This record gives sequence, structure tokens and C-alpha cells, in this order.
Amino acid sequence: MALWALAGILLYNDPDTIDGICLEELTMLEIADDAEAADLALDDLGWVNRDATADDVVELRRHLQMRNGIRGLEVFTPDQVERVRDVFYRDGFVVVSDVLNADQLAFLREGVDREIHEIAKRDRYRVGNRGSHRYSFGGASRTGHQMHNLEWAMLIDLPTVTPILTALFDSADYISRGGGGDFCLPGAKEYQGLHSDMGDRKEFGAVTAGSFRDPRGLLTYRDLPCPYICCNFLTVDVNEINGATRQIPGTQHSHEPIPTLDTEPEWMKLSAVCPAPAGSVLIRDVRAWHGGTPNVSDHVRAIPNAEFYAPWFREPMPRSMPRRVYDTLSEHGKKVCRYIVAENHLVTGYRDDLGTGARNVRKKKRDGHETS
Repeated sequence: MALWALAGILLYNDPDTIDGICLEELTMLEIADDAEAADLALDDLGWVNRDATADDVVELRRHLQMRNGIRGLEVFTPDQVERVRDVFYRDGFVVVSDVLNADQLAFLREGVDREIHEIAKRDRYRVGNRGSHRYSFGGASRTGHQMHNLEWAMLIDLPTVTPILTALFDSADYISRGGGGDFCLPGAKEYQGLHSDMGDRKEFGAVTAGSFRDPRGLLTYRDLPCPYICCNFLTVDVNEINGATRQIPGTQHSHEPIPTLDTEPEWMKLSAVCPAPAGSVLIRDVRAWHGGTPNVSDHVRAIPNAEFYAPWFREPMPRSMPRRVYDTLSEHGKKVCRYIVAENHLVTGYRDDLGTGARNVRKKKRDGHETS
């Protein structure tokens, strides 16, 4: 794993976790090729070495169907910009429907299907890089992003989303950080621990992670206006049992320690952003506490994303967009992506370990238990 990626993992998470996953719970399964994955339909890639009809899975599915989801979740439309802004500032996230038309959604689904198959072909046992059957598109990529793909580049300047981003940042001069997102296959039956996607600046030798640090010690990144927005696009209808992201409202400015899975109250585990229809976008202040929920359905839940920095905020970021892709963008899109376009040849594709290397930073044995 690249040093900048490892530094980010160590910065944004508790020392005993990686992206909210307890290291003690991680297995040492090896990544191995899957010769059969290419011939499987997308929704048939899950439930590897796991039984969808097992008693514990049936009970979990029943529990989620009955109780999962934020009560009274509001889903807005692209024309409700002021209301979207107000709820985003209050809660640290907001859902907007109908941001992708039918053709755009179909195009994005094609790209997601292709890239998920590419990843699955490299992971026979569905080890995942965010827990079993759970993956980060960016974490698996050699660039840390998916902006070498036209389907992801399309998300940079959507007429339904750009006015919202302009309102949230109070400026059209925001920039792109890149984009990736995540997906969970059917059979991702564990929760992903709550976490935040950024932190104050720290140095690890010659590597710098993060950006803001107050030398006076008076402020942290949580005291600032929103510096970093992630737009996750829903490629399927998200419901109670297919792995919706859970968000804890109002935590973007919280200085409280993020609870572990063991200490997290039940209401937080059930604070999933669902139901929400395909073609919607979940817009997140990445400081807000969030995490993955189980996918015990029969289909893949994928939420590719595009990520943006406020005009006044910068962090170290790799060049992740080839010039050929950059040249397809609108003028606004080109301006937004000026710091991620690569003038020279860009090596793309997937890491040999799919980004799982950091999972083995610390090996711990689970007393008397096996991981299926």
C-alpha cells in the first residue's frame, strides 16, 4: 500500500481499527484469483462461504426489516437547493433524488458492474478491503480513485448537483479530490464500525496526511465550516437490508470519541439512510460519523462517489484523471479537476492485494473463534 494511503488510514481512524473495522476481527485470508467471477451475474457474486438461510442471517434480516432506517428521513429534489443546504448544515448529510436521468444511471451501472467484476476476479473468497464482502473502489485502485473511468468522471459536473455544491460551499470555486465510493456484496453480514473520513494534519516521516492544524491548539478541523464533501450516487434502491450507509446526524462538529461497535448504542446501528431510490445522491460532510450496515439481500449495493474540497481547503492528493478523460469534461468540470489531471502516463488498474495490505498492520488472534 502506498505510504500516503497508509498514513491516511492511521490518521483518520482509531489505532485499533481501519476504516472502522476492528483489527481483532480481521482474518488473514489471502487474496486469490477467482476464475469463475467473470461469468457470474453481478448479483451472484455474493454469499461466498456464507449461508443466506442460516438462522443468524434470517434473524438479522428480520430485525433490519422491522427496525432499520432513519425515521422521517427527508428526500429532496434538485430544485430545493436552500432546503438541501439547511439540512446538510444541520445534519452533516442530505439525500437528493432524481440527480441522474435514466441514461446516466444506466451508464453508471455499466461502469459499476464492470469494475466490481474486475475486483471480484481478484478475490475468490470475498475477503474484501473493508471487511468480508465489502469493498472500497478507491482503496482497491492503484491511483486511490476511479477517475480514469468515464462513468465516474460524469459525476463531476451534473446539472442537478453542481448548483447544490455551489450553495454548500458558498462558491463555485471548489475543486475535485477524485472519486471512488464503495460496494457491498450480498453476504456482507457484519457492520462496519463508525468512523470519519478526515482528520487534522499529521506527519509520518516524509509523508503528510491531512491539511488543517491550528498551532495554537485552539481549533480542530471539526470547528471549521465544511471543508470536504463526498457525493455518493445510489445505483440501486437502497433499503433496510441491502447495506445502506448509516449516518449519525449532527456529528460533523462533535469532539466526542467515536464509539466502537461494542459501545455503539443500538439506535446508531439502525440510523441507516434508507429508503432512498436509485438515481439519488447522498451528500456527506465526511467529518460526520458514518459506517456500513449488513447486506443480507440478494443484490449488490454500490455507491460510486465524487469528492470535493472547499475553495479554501487542500490536502495532499494524487493525480488520478488521465488527460483523455479530462478533455471530455465541461469547462466547469475542467476547472474543478485541474489539480487531479495527470499530464503524463497514469498507471491504473487494481492493486495486487486490492488495498488489503493495511489490514495486516497488526495481527491478533480471535480466542477460540473462526471467521466464516
